[in-house]
Amino acid sequence: MLDMPKLRATLAETYDLAPNVDLAASMQSTYEKMDRVVSPADWAIYAPYVKAINDLKRERNAVILGHNYMTPEIFHGVSDFVGDSLQLAMKATDVDADIIVQGGVHFMAETSKILSPEKMVLMPDMAAGCSLAESITAEGVAEMRAKYPGAPVVSYVNTTAEVKAASDICCTSSNAVQIVDAMESDTVIMTPDQFLAQNVANLSKKKVVYWAGSCIVHELYTAEDLRAYRESDPQVKIIAHPECTPAVVAEADFTGSTSGIINWVHENKPAKAMLVTECSMASNIADELPEVEFAKPCNMCPFMKKISLEKILYVLHTLDNQVEVDEEVAAKARISVQRMIDLSRKLGL
Repeated sequence: MLDMPKLRATLAETYDLAPNVDLAASMQSTYEKMDRVVSPADWAIYAPYVKAINDLKRERNAVILGHNYMTPEIFHGVSDFVGDSLQLAMKATDVDADIIVQGGVHFMAETSKILSPEKMVLMPDMAAGCSLAESITAEGVAEMRAKYPGAPVVSYVNTTAEVKAASDICCTSSNAVQIVDAMESDTVIMTPDQFLAQNVANLSKKKVVYWAGSCIVHELYTAEDLRAYRESDPQVKIIAHPECTPAVVAEADFTGSTSGIINWVHENKPAKAMLVTECSMASNIADELPEVEFAKPCNMCPFMKKISLEKILYVLHTLDNQVEVDEEVAAKARISVQRMIDLSRKLGL
């Protein structure tokens, strides 16, 4: 647990982080990327942090990988690369930097360290975990293997390094169907997201068996809620993430990964869109699409929201919260993640 009074006292020794209207005005080009969802008053609060972080990144030769669920001031203000978990995993292998700061949750930072062991990987808040990743262990993978001998294990990247190490290959929501279909066995084990697995099974030629984990954000959406919303506003286009239940996916006009959702909205530009995923997704693309009105059924990830500008600046300043992965575990996990990346590139994903 971060000691926030100590954190703030440490930063105050070096940085002037008081709200600054003049500085905010001088950073208008950055603010324009988020001014539809961030008020001028809030931008005056964020601007000193954004400037300090961006200055310190250059000094440290650091990059920030920002997941699509980061808040707009992080996503647009300080992230060097943004995307879904697959895009960030691939970017971690080729960034020309000494330090990676993970704008996301802990398993993402582990993945970056697994793929780039020579780089320092910093986690702004070690308590930014993931309910889905915590739903399975390496012992759970062994249990599934015992139930389905010979079936390959495809594990979602939303898992710990130990689970990745116990798996044959990883997948993300953007490549899960293609990864499963590429397995040689007729039966494929998927862990840990039961709803992603069920949605994959509906699209795959394989028999998919799965671990019964789920995401605390996506499992809250219901088909009944979506039908009620559509009845009240027939114009709305509903776009769902495949971590939602199959019943919710069946109600959607499009289903895809976070990057797939963003691409669909950009390409189709519906008059009104409802993104059935984590809250910050709509906020992060709102300014790019002024012609689209975003309805916001807001289920927020409490773990993603632990990441803040303040914490990012602190770890970059102190180099605290370095992520380490046991070398033996990392070597095995690297095989599973690299197989996913190599296969994704081969399939043109």
